[in-house]
Amino acid sequence: MEIEILERKDNPMLKRVEVTFKAVHKREATPTRDSLRAELAKALKATKDVVIVDGAASSFGRFETRGYAKVYKTKELATSVERRHILVRNRLAEPEVKPAEGAKPEKPAPPPKKEEPKAEAKPAPKPEGKAEKAPAKDEKKEGPKPEKPSRAEKGERPETKKPEPKKKEGK
Repeated sequence: MEIEILERKDNPMLKRVEVTFKAVHKREATPTRDSLRAELAKALKATKDVVIVDGAASSFGRFETRGYAKVYKTKELATSVERRHILVRNRLAEPEVKPAEGAKPEKPAPPPKKEEPKAEAKPAPKPEGKAEKAPAKDEKKEGPKPEKPSRAEKGERPETKKPEPKKKEGK
């Protein structure tokens, strides 16, 4: 694989060099981010730890990959400036492990409550003169419902309904 630097720009504010590159890889698969970092480190005379490949894309039917990379002065500077997901992609940081959706984080059990003796509650007296409420509609009546015999058991013929023809609307 051959690396060609297309554009090089110094960024003194962030203490880095920003590079646009083209990697030609004849008779090879698209290079990995790790191999691109190693080749860029050689070409720019830096260590692999300070080179971060921000993005790389290969074009269909060609043996070349174009990309954008950043070369920092130190690894600590790179980890403080770069976005977390880019550091994870370049294997400079470990990905955050999130708990599974179904699993709940463990919470410490609350301390047991002391049970105090409860005084027996007296039932509230019912107001006189008012009628009791009628049972709600949702409440089921007690007792089984009598089963109705089917029409076949009665000896009747089941009625068949004929569909009514649709009426055409005239204009």
